[in-house]
Amino acid sequence: MPREITAFSNPLIKRVRNLRDKKHRREEGLFLAEGLRILTEAREAGRLPQFLFFARDMANHPLVRALVEATEAAGGEAIETNADILSKLSGKDNPGAVVGVYPEFALTLDQLDRSRAPIWLVAERLRDPGNLGTILRTGDAVGAGGLILLDDCVDPFSVEAVRASMGALFTVPVAKASWDAFVPWLRSGPGQLVGLSLDTEHDYKAPAYAAPVFLLTGNEAQGMPDFMAAECDLLVKIPMLGKADSLNAAVATAVMAYEVLDRVRGG
Repeated sequence: MPREITAFSNPLIKRVRNLRDKKHRREEGLFLAEGLRILTEAREAGRLPQFLFFARDMANHPLVRALVEATEAAGGEAIETNADILSKLSGKDNPGAVVGVYPEFALTLDQLDRSRAPIWLVAERLRDPGNLGTILRTGDAVGAGGLILLDDCVDPFSVEAVRASMGALFTVPVAKASWDAFVPWLRSGPGQLVGLSLDTEHDYKAPAYAAPVFLLTGNEAQGMPDFMAAECDLLVKIPMLGKADSLNAAVATAVMAYEVLDRVRGG
């Protein structure tokens, strides 16, 4: 049976609230996700929270009941609370019906199976959590094998990135690695490294793509460093026909991902 917590001073509330801070997430290896849709996506992907907070007035909602039952069956704890507590946990004035606390689950390169998908997404020094979340959604949409975050990227388990992913964090494998570790891993098996760059004459529709394709997106402000560009098997650009000199990093990744998917599927 779920217990009830309605006091802001409760130690668990303080502990969970602190997970909005990166330092506490690292110390505990836990992160927050909020919203019925996102937590349901997580449940369907086989990931259940250690702690599930839900609004009292939503207790009889069928999706909330399913989350409560699955969480308790897996050994987690379901906690009934109110909108004020949920707002404190999520940081939103209008919180969702549920907030979950999950173990972090970023992978290492050695845990990835490059044969599981024809396209993989790679991002280096990505700084914006909204971009990271959107790239994860793109990865889910194109059936990417995963997203590999290189060097000092924004935390994929931040509240903002989890929210922006709309549940894709739970469906698209995420790995973290340094560039120096990524290159030998990539070259140890099949894989074409394709970089998005403004400093090339190759239109993104011109080259041949050979699966598995690892699509590399550079930092939003600085783009891809020269030494990374030099390692790419292909550098391609998306033509800009207006006054803007480039697309948003997440938008460019989506355009490229669908082009690569079309090619490797024989389009």
